[in-house]
Amino acid sequence: MLVLTRKSQQSIMIGDDIEVSVLAVDAHSVRIGIRAPRRIPVFRNEIYTAPAPAADVSARAEVDGVLARLRRPAASELPARA
Repeated sequence: MLVLTRKSQQSIMIGDDIEVSVLAVDAHSVRIGIRAPRRIPVFRNEIYTAPAPAADVSARAEVDGVLARLRRPAASELPARA
């Protein structure tokens, strides 16, 4: 896990198109904003890891598939073979 320190109104970039901004900090919480393309699913961890009702199983499988594709390097990022 990468750990960074940011102040209010500062942000970090993940790749070229995901920006995570610290919007506000108070005594017990940090408010963040996430700017990402619509094709990138963004969930709170407690929602993502909660047991899925039977009707939501296919939606969860779709999200897992998208996340798996995002974790794989693109063909252009793979080293060339000799």
